[in-house]
Parts: sequence; structure tokens; C-alpha cells
Amino acid sequence: MAQRHDAAPERGPRSVALRVVLGICALCLFAGFIALGTWQVERRGWKLDLIERVAQRVRAPAVDAPGFAAWPQVSTADDEYRHVRLTGTFEHDRETWVQATTERGSGFWVLTPLRQADGRSVFVNRGFVPPELRERSSRGDEPAGQVVVTGLLRMSEPSGVFPRRNDPAADRWYARDLPAIAAKRGVADAAPYFVDAEAEPSAAGEPVWPVAGLTVIAFHNSHLVYALTWYALALMVALGAGYAVREERRAGRRRAQGRHGENASSARGDDTDAATHP
Repeated sequence: MAQRHDAAPERGPRSVALRVVLGICALCLFAGFIALGTWQVERRGWKLDLIERVAQRVRAPAVDAPGFAAWPQVSTADDEYRHVRLTGTFEHDRETWVQATTERGSGFWVLTPLRQADGRSVFVNRGFVPPELRERSSRGDEPAGQVVVTGLLRMSEPSGVFPRRNDPAADRWYARDLPAIAAKRGVADAAPYFVDAEAEPSAAGEPVWPVAGLTVIAFHNSHLVYALTWYALALMVALGAGYAVREERRAGRRRAQGRHGENASSARGDDTDAATHP
């Protein structure tokens, strides 16, 4: 004999308090996602403006690099990648090798202080060398006497991220942290910025070591993707809230219909009792 399985009772509408709490949570999530998406849209506009400003700086004719009086005002926002010109004498005995990965492979940036006429120094990233050319004696002649350097102004970098953090005691460098490098090399009155030197033409077609002009100007710009993601989450919250409201209304109608049916059955039962017992 087949067993009878009673159908699970249908869920009725949630309590008013619970619906209010869920509604507030949904509203907060929706507003938060919309705010995050709008913030990313604003960040995208800022990033595009920054990219355009940097492009203009790079293409502009070289100007004199900021002097000592202007050093406190030099900033990433206003001066990074500015096309500048310097005059001075390289102090090759104080150069620093900073590990680098470039289109030419892995090796080192050669960072050398350029002593100016006023006695103050600006570090110049003279370019890239492979490991076998790190030592000065392996590169041939070095620029001597007063030279003019043109390139892009860059700001001092953080000391690196563990485990590739600068180790001044071991003279191991992963980032161009100017204060630490200047202290290690005994360079007083060093500028708060350095200059990525431009490439020098070679008549023989052979690379001039260090190879300059390898500055990579790239800005991570995924703000549109982030904005669309936040807006999509806001839309999902709105759709989910709409679905929940619809289901609550259906549950309410079913509950009302059930009560109406119970009242009708009760009324018919009362009529039957009255006819049976006059």
C-alpha cells in the first residue's frame, strides 16, 4: 500500500520586523555599491587626466631641473616625468647598482650622483647594465668632466617589499630609495628626486653602457572594470530585493486565501450543524 506523504506547508510572509531589517540591509548594500562604482568612475577620470598630463611633460622640451630652493615643492603630482636638464660632474666612485628587470633582461640600474656647481648633487639613473657589466672597469670609458644630462624627473621610491627590501648594510638595493642610498654613499645635500637619463646615440650602432632611455611609463587603469563590477553588484541587490518583495506578496496572498477558505468551511459546518439539530 502506497504511503501518503503530506506536502510541506508553504511558508507564510515574514514578520514585519524581519522585513524591515532585510530592507535596510539591502538598501545599505545598494547604496554602498553605487557609491563605490561612482568613486571608480571619478578615479578613472583622474587617472586619464594624469596620463595626459604625464604625456605632455614627456613630450615637452627639456627645462632646467628644480634647484635647491625649489626642492621642498617638488612632488609626484606636479613633477613626476618632467623633461629636465642638468649640468654637473659625475662622481663615479659613488655609483650604486639597483637590481632591475627591463626589456633587455635582468641586471642593474646604475645610479650615479651628479655634483653641480653649487656643491649639491642629483642622482642620475644612467641606465641599465647586465650583471657581467656591473663593474665600471668592464664598461670602457666613463663620462669625465662637466656634462649635460637630459632625462625624466623621477621621485624617490620606497625601500621595497619583503623579502626584496633594500639592505643598505649589505649594499643590496631593489628600489631607488634616495635618502638611504645617499646616506650609504656619503652624499650630502642630495636632491629628493633623481633623473632617468635619455638614451645617447651611438655612431657605431653598438649599445653604450649603461643603456639609458628605458623608462617605462605605464599606469594601471582598470577603474572602468571596477566601476562596472560595483554597479553590477548593485543591480543584483536591487533584483534580489525585488524578487524577495514579490515572493512576500505572494506568500501574503496565499495566506489570505487560506484564511478565506477556512472561514468558508467553518461557515458551511455551522450551517450543517444547525440543520441537523433544530
